Amino acid sequence: MFPALRPPDRSRACRRFGWFVPVALGVLLAAPPRPAAGAEDKTSGSSLQDSAASSFGIRFEDVTKAAGIDFRHERAASLEKLYLETMGAGVGWVDFDQDGLLDALFLNSGATPEFKPPTPPQPALYRNLGDGSFFDVTEASGLTVGPGFFFFGVAAGDYDNDGFPDLYVSGYRRSVLYRNTGEGTFEDVTDRAGIASQGDWETAAGWFDYDRDGRLDLLISNYVQYDVERNVVCGDPTPALRAYCHPDSFPGTSPRLYRNNGNGTFSDVTAAAKLVNSDGKSLAVALADLDNDGWTDIFIANDTQRNFVYFNNGDGTFEDASYFSGAGFSEDGKAEAGMSAGAADIDGDGDIDLYVSHLDAELDRLYINEGGRLFVDATVAAGLGTSNRQNSSFGAGFLDADNNGTRDLLVINGHILDNIELFHAGVTHAEVKKLYRNLGGGHFKDVSETQPESFLVPTVGRGLAIGDYDNDGWPDFLVNNNGEPGQLFRNSGAKDRHWLGVRLVGSRSSRDGTGARLEISTDQLVSHDQAIGGRSYCSAQDSRILFGLGAPETIDTVKIHWLSGKRQVFSDLPVDRYITVSEGKGTLDAP
Repeated sequence: MFPALRPPDRSRACRRFGWFVPVALGVLLAAPPRPAAGAEDKTSGSSLQDSAASSFGIRFEDVTKAAGIDFRHERAASLEKLYLETMGAGVGWVDFDQDGLLDALFLNSGATPEFKPPTPPQPALYRNLGDGSFFDVTEASGLTVGPGFFFFGVAAGDYDNDGFPDLYVSGYRRSVLYRNTGEGTFEDVTDRAGIASQGDWETAAGWFDYDRDGRLDLLISNYVQYDVERNVVCGDPTPALRAYCHPDSFPGTSPRLYRNNGNGTFSDVTAAAKLVNSDGKSLAVALADLDNDGWTDIFIANDTQRNFVYFNNGDGTFEDASYFSGAGFSEDGKAEAGMSAGAADIDGDGDIDLYVSHLDAELDRLYINEGGRLFVDATVAAGLGTSNRQNSSFGAGFLDADNNGTRDLLVINGHILDNIELFHAGVTHAEVKKLYRNLGGGHFKDVSETQPESFLVPTVGRGLAIGDYDNDGWPDFLVNNNGEPGQLFRNSGAKDRHWLGVRLVGSRSSRDGTGARLEISTDQLVSHDQAIGGRSYCSAQDSRILFGLGAPETIDTVKIHWLSGKRQVFSDLPVDRYITVSEGKGTLDAP
């Protein structure tokens, strides 16, 4: 798959895995924080932040066992430390039977030359029964797999506009497009659709309508060129001291864009769209309108390479803005270990901001969208600079955990090296999750300590999917852990906080409304969001859009800008419910 392999520079591998902290990082952490542009500097207001933590009032409790979910990810670990073993898989929410309840999909690994189980590790699809419990329907749904599969990511979207969400499951050398039959089952249409994997290590994927023709297209990101049959030994050759390799040991791979032809098939338009880029070592994508011009753009988080920022030109091509957008590198001009992509409007200005998680000894980055296709690294000013720097972050996403009208941040941690304790004091393989409350003004407060013991148990966290599985208006989340049981966390909710959930049904636009922009206003706030493709690490999020409203009991207006160009405005809507909005029609309370 790539030129002759040779062992990597071991000193480079040490730097990669945080075996010592770079001097530059120490300088960065010692520098005084700078407030985000136009924001009041509250970083010195410790009493305000302590008050914000104590008044948070939200608890995420692990309800996995009570919900009947019994999934354990198979890490496929071996003494050879094959690169595939270290990553782990994503997780997804998908209402596959369209009964108004989110179902849970956990992805699994597969066999390797060093790991040969009698039965291949299986993904697991759990049907939501609506009473807080789930039932395993993997086999009945047709999602069981035979030999030769090693999965990593999932993207859910209704590519054939029949009203039922389909699945693209990405993996090493083999990926699968599953068409939802609408009868509770999926069928493998990969070869028929023309998007069979080309032997790449596919990771994150996302559905979006890049050409605004009303049909969902598919963006697939790829990791490094790696040959599992020709393993590279990294670190000390002694098995107990061996390390997983640094990405620099392998060439990168370009993302791929497949255009939906409208007849069940797809065409590879990567070159025509000007997206060929072999620097890609990608683990996360976020597909959103970053410049509010009505065309969906592309953000890809890359491991040790610059992040890719592609603005949609509206003519079938994209402009590579990685170097001048401000979101391609850290504030000090470095490419870091990008592993997740969060996307939301966190400061209420109507622009989508970005969050990228990284390895220990690096800062997870918050990129504030300043408009004009320009982002600013506001990590330190936002109060996110130091609290997670000893952890390695994979899944990450924004959610209004307390429904006060501002989007908070959830980060799932877990180190790459299973023997990191031998090399780096204070860093562990299993790590705690982090929850940050949005204080407004571009500032966040770590409120992880307010959470119950079940939230604080260290795990080797990987995939994160945020969604309201019990339809109570409070966002919950799924986690897929590498080599460990998957988890479901339920939001306890709080009194006197209101919300609105919106399910989109397109007609001229794609059926599930992907790419639409929404604005909600009350007498106390204006909130923006989009129907965004991708996000987190290799995971699929709730396709509905959930707005926290705070105290107001009436919504003044809901404005929807469909990707087709159609605009709709609704006034004086009640709160605390899910509504379905059909393009060009009215609203309907969702089941």
